Amino acid sequence: MPGTERPLTPEPESGAHGVGRRRFLGYVLAAPTLTAAAHLAPASGARADIPSPEITELVDLNDVMTAAALPTSGLITVEVGRDGTVSFALPRAEVGQGITTSTAMLIAEELGVPVDRVRVTLADARPELLFNQLTGGSNTTFSTYTPIRVAAAVARGRLLAAAAAAWGTDVTGLTLRAGVVTGPGGRSAGIGALSERAASVRTERVAVDLKPRAEFTVVGRPHGRVDALAAVTGRKKFTMDLDVPDALPTMVCRPPTINGKVGSVSNLAEVRALPGVTDVVVIPTGVAVRAATFGRCVDAVRALKVSWRPGSAEGKSDDSVLEELRKAELPLGLPPLTPSVEGRFTFHFRGNSALEPNCAIADVRPGRAEVWSSLKAPIVAKEAIAAKLGLPLGAVTVHVTEGGGSFGRKLFFDAALEAVEISRKIGKPVRLMWHRADDSRQGRVHPMATSRVRIAHLGDTVLSYRQRHTSVSTDLGHGLGEIFTALAAKLPVGDIGFSETFFQLSQSMPYDFGANSRLLSETDKSFNTGSMRNVYSPDVTCARELLVDRLAAKLGKDPYRFRHGFLRDERYRAVLAEVAEAGDWGRSMPAGTAQGIAFHSEYHSVSAVLVEIDCRPETVGRPVRDGVSGPRVTKAVMAVDVGLAVNPRGLEAQMMGCLMDGIALTLTSSLHLRDGHFLEASWDDYFYTRQWNTPPELDVIVMPDTTGRPGGAGELGVAASMAAVACAYGRATGTMPTVFPINHGTLSFTPKPTVPPVPASPTDGLDHVR
Repeated sequence: MPGTERPLTPEPESGAHGVGRRRFLGYVLAAPTLTAAAHLAPASGARADIPSPEITELVDLNDVMTAAALPTSGLITVEVGRDGTVSFALPRAEVGQGITTSTAMLIAEELGVPVDRVRVTLADARPELLFNQLTGGSNTTFSTYTPIRVAAAVARGRLLAAAAAAWGTDVTGLTLRAGVVTGPGGRSAGIGALSERAASVRTERVAVDLKPRAEFTVVGRPHGRVDALAAVTGRKKFTMDLDVPDALPTMVCRPPTINGKVGSVSNLAEVRALPGVTDVVVIPTGVAVRAATFGRCVDAVRALKVSWRPGSAEGKSDDSVLEELRKAELPLGLPPLTPSVEGRFTFHFRGNSALEPNCAIADVRPGRAEVWSSLKAPIVAKEAIAAKLGLPLGAVTVHVTEGGGSFGRKLFFDAALEAVEISRKIGKPVRLMWHRADDSRQGRVHPMATSRVRIAHLGDTVLSYRQRHTSVSTDLGHGLGEIFTALAAKLPVGDIGFSETFFQLSQSMPYDFGANSRLLSETDKSFNTGSMRNVYSPDVTCARELLVDRLAAKLGKDPYRFRHGFLRDERYRAVLAEVAEAGDWGRSMPAGTAQGIAFHSEYHSVSAVLVEIDCRPETVGRPVRDGVSGPRVTKAVMAVDVGLAVNPRGLEAQMMGCLMDGIALTLTSSLHLRDGHFLEASWDDYFYTRQWNTPPELDVIVMPDTTGRPGGAGELGVAASMAAVACAYGRATGTMPTVFPINHGTLSFTPKPTVPPVPASPTDGLDHVR
């Protein structure tokens, strides 16, 4: 995939966004070898340099999360070992987004060592970090950028001082490059040899200067992932790869409807006697089976005869939930006195299964518990586990493992809680893995939602914009990463306030559309929902951008030029203009094909996407084995301005994933709800973007640094991608789409049964190798 990076601009010397050559405070901690940490005060408050009524341009969700994390930034340390390696335990979850690589780059840049000498691991759950161990909201690099650099700079200064003292010279005559301190007369010493001398017997506060942007040689340059070789050679360790003694495979027989409960089991003894089975126990979410292999677990789960009690969504279907949403919609207000355009959009349930199955290992013994899992809110998990077991926090150890995907799914620790419950009941370690069908039908889903939009205008002047977004309740029970906000988000009134706050702090209006308002209404808590990647933004932005296209058409304006004329900021206009030029906007195309363009801003970053789509009958009707075909996006160009891109190569990969998410949300991916359960039961009938949906032409343009520091990037491209595909589809077919994904009304597969809850283990894999 061709990627395009623009030259970097100098870093600002000061200001709300820039961290130039400014003085910071840090600590050298008491330790046998050099250990350094940052000392940072909370953010000073809202930015006063933006004359805008938009709340997200004054303070957004990312700012709130960053301010909450700052007070405990001094508890995160950079350590220099005697062997010359630098170690850092990152209090975030690596789930494939590449933050271990970007973190290693920041340390390498500031400390003066090669990237391959930096060892970034994932920190165990640390309740003392409070709000500083939550992975979400595209916040990791945004919030850790300065603390990590300060800690590394403290270590660098200490190493230089140690060398100067040893050689009896002034520190100003020394340099630290590639992990080696060099001084007058050709003297040199590796940082490992200096680590003990640079250490301190007591904690000391020191002042440091950060490296100016003009001297960066690592940050802002494309870099391959530090874990790439391990990933492609199979040496990378995920939860199910860990060697925990006696932790045997474990699975759960789950109910046929969402959140159903066990009534009775008629053949427990018979299943316990099956070959390889060691334990069968009833737990709150079903019947757990522990056996010698996962194949034996599948056989036992399928053999269980369970009488189930009704679930929380008993009898509900797509139509009944949609009717609930319509009743809960907030009014748009009185009809405008001027001309307007208006639309109502429906977004069906979508699955939030990661590539890695939901899983956890647990070993619960009297007086203690140890858990291994990929967790994005490990502090909440640890506190919940301790409460469940009646143990003090210190008796519970939660190890954060690297994960194979998440996009919001791993904010929830249901697998860890189940593993703990099973291990406690049987008194043995368990290696719990959910079946694919489990996560599709009983796991976390993106809520069904509707969005009503009205834009009033007078001639070419837009007077007002109103949007009323109504959603099945989004579970934000992870809070801000610790138990107090997690509990508040679950209270009968607290959850409404928490969701509305989240909504308002994550949504923005990039266009100068006069008086604008966006309100959220949520209803129906009977589903297991979650903060899927980009949360509310894809649906909200898709509805907005479709109405922008409709208004442009009504006024006889070109969609790109109409947007460009109304964007509120030069930075926004530059990104949109870049994608229009690179994508050759407005070129002549055959009937049944079209271009679409869309814009999205969030978390101090902006993105624009241009796509071309083919909706001609021969494309829509092309045969695809065991899949759904439909329209195909044939070309995509994305332009993103995230401020300082720490690793442009990693950013390109993120944006490619965002585009695939957006294509799926518009064209193919949804869950069908019937009689209290979802029909989809695996990736083979949940149609995420496949090879036959992927555009042959794709270009990601990383814009020049405009702010001097990173903005949010992990979710940035999803909303604009979904909206661009929707707009292209509307222009190609002549009909604005209003239901997503557009193929939801066609069930293109035969649903698997719900009893037994999982299909038999496959035996015909070789028949499908091609």
